[in-house]
This record gives sequence, C-alpha cells and structure tokens, in this order.
Amino acid sequence: MSDSNSATPQDWIAPRLAVIVPSYNERDNIAPLYAKVAAALGEVPFEFIVVDDDSPDGTAEAVRALARLHSNVRIIHRIGRRGLSSACIEGMAASAAPYLAVIDADHQHDETILPQMLARAEAGDDIVFGTRYSGAGSTGGGFSASREAGSRLATRLSGLVAGKTLSDPMSGFFLLRRTLFAEIAPQLSREGFKILLDIIVSARRARAGSGPELRIGEVPYTFRARHAGESKMSPLIVVQFLGLILSKLSGGILPTSFLLFAMVGASGVAVHLAVLFLSSEVLGFGFAAAQLTATLVAMTTNFVLNNSLTYADKTLRGRRFWLGLLSFYLVCSFGTIANVSVATLIYEWSPTLYVAGIAGALMSVVFNYAVTRVFTWR
Repeated sequence: MSDSNSATPQDWIAPRLAVIVPSYNERDNIAPLYAKVAAALGEVPFEFIVVDDDSPDGTAEAVRALARLHSNVRIIHRIGRRGLSSACIEGMAASAAPYLAVIDADHQHDETILPQMLARAEAGDDIVFGTRYSGAGSTGGGFSASREAGSRLATRLSGLVAGKTLSDPMSGFFLLRRTLFAEIAPQLSREGFKILLDIIVSARRARAGSGPELRIGEVPYTFRARHAGESKMSPLIVVQFLGLILSKLSGGILPTSFLLFAMVGASGVAVHLAVLFLSSEVLGFGFAAAQLTATLVAMTTNFVLNNSLTYADKTLRGRRFWLGLLSFYLVCSFGTIANVSVATLIYEWSPTLYVAGIAGALMSVVFNYAVTRVFTWR
C-alpha cells in the first residue's frame, strides 16, 4: 500500500518580482496588461497582484477570470476603501517577493523596461523608477500640454522635500527592494495618489545619520496614451499632492488629511464672508439671519469639499451623504463652542485680540477634524 505522504507536490517557483497594479474601473485593461508584462519579463518568475477599489465596472471579476487561467495572478478586492497610495501599500505588503514593482493599469507605463529596472535593483539600487524627463525618456502622446506643465512644476516642488532633484518623482512606475519597504512601511501615508515621493522622503529620513545612503536608479521610457477607460487625473490629485508636500515639510507631524481639512476650512471663511455680504447687503437680511445663512452655507461647502477631497477614500454617497452632513453640522456647532471658549480664556490671560482669535480658530479646526474623522468619515 502506498504512503500518501510520498506524493510529489506540484512544482512551484517562488516569485522573484511582484507587479502591483492599483485599479479602479480598469476592466478592459487588465488582461492585455498581464500579457504585456508576461512577455516583457520572459523567464523571470513573477506574480501579478491587482488591488481593486471595488470598481463598479467589474474589474475585480475580470481579474478573477484571469486568475483562473494563470496561477500567478491575484486579486485584492477592497470594499469601503479607496486611494492609490493605500492600494500600493496593501499590494506590496501582501507579497513575499524580494522585489516589488508598481505599474498603472492604463498601459501608459512601458512594461518592457521592467527587466532593466529589476537588474538595477539586483545590482544594488534600493529604488528604481521609470522616468519621462531624463535621457531618452519622453511624455510621448500620454500628456496634454497643460498636464505636462503641471507635472514639471510638481517635479520642481518635490525637490523641497526630497532633498535632491529627481528627474521624475511624480512617476507612478517604480520598483524597490522588499527590505526597504519593510523598513519604511509604518511611515508611509495612506492618503493621496503620489506614493513614490513619499517612499523616497521616508527612506531618506529613516536612514539619516545611520544606515547606508539610499541608492536611487532611473530608467528612461516613453509615456504612452491610455489604452482604455478614463484618466483619473483631476484637480483633486493636484491638491492632495500639495497636501503631501506640506505634510512632509512638517516632518510628518501634520497628516496630509489634516492639512487638507484646514485648507478646506480656510476656503470656508471666504465662502462665509461672501454669503454674509450677499445676504445682508443684496438680499436685505438682518444680521442674525445673514450670519446664520452664511454659517450654514459655509459648513455645507466645507462638508462637500472634505467629502470629495480630504476623505476621497471614504466618500459618503446616497443616504450616508445626508447623515454625514447632519453629523458635520452638529460637530461644527460644538467646534464653534470650543473656538469661543478657548479664545475667551486666552484673551482673559493675555488680552491680545488677534492671538486669542487665531488660537480659537485653530482649536476649532483641530476639534472638528478629530471628531468628524471619528463620527462623520469613520
């Protein structure tokens, strides 16, 4: 009688590289992208991990269908969570491969340079990214003139926090060692859409004064036009990138979401004053009615902007939108009480009007941010 333990398991080759593909509404791009990546990597054992933010177009099911044909395809189907940075982090954390690559699902990145990127990492580079602005790299047909200008401006701004001029820190196409990811993962921001800059800044700070200098490699490529679907680029991404820059300039003390919340609050002051003037001077409301109208309009615009900007990964829709708006009104009302209370105490201690007023306003922002994060966008 044969021993069941003597059965030979199916041969399995551990992946050398994990290719992480964050996705949202990319159903028609997944299968052809896998074919391109497989052709580019040839004999290199790899796994193809798609991190999908519950796309309504059925992207997750398309990945599952592909996984039934190829054993190295995996799906991380996220429900109730959104955001490119957090998707990349979850995908990288889910792999045991010694090297991790991130590539967009839209085919704009040139997958044929993946072997060069991997070779540079194996030769000693900690991070290697595809660049459109160095050597033979170009934006090709992938950018409009306005988007290219914006990308180049963002590249210059990134130098403020990167500590070194990088040719394309806005690139979403990069490869890094798993050991580096494990070293800095707790410091990475889950918010926003530009994770490469965050990785570089976090790694440099983690190694400052100790550890080997971060080695960064670049491989030029030509940026291509999107294969299918719609671009995700929007003013939202630009503002979130500015929030990331400010957060990194603060040494990470101020989270990106808090800075965005504060920026929205500042815009609310302008809205409040504009509506107050319109209600009082144009519509003829009494001051109390004009002030109440201005307050409600400003709180409403703040909620809408925070819902689509600060908490883009937790956007409230349908019934939850209206319940969230009511909770936002309630929290901001208590925030106003906190504002007045703190400002009054400081004014009594040191009767300087502007100092007391600013302190109260800051207290209101901190209170509203902390409480709405728990009760409104939980």
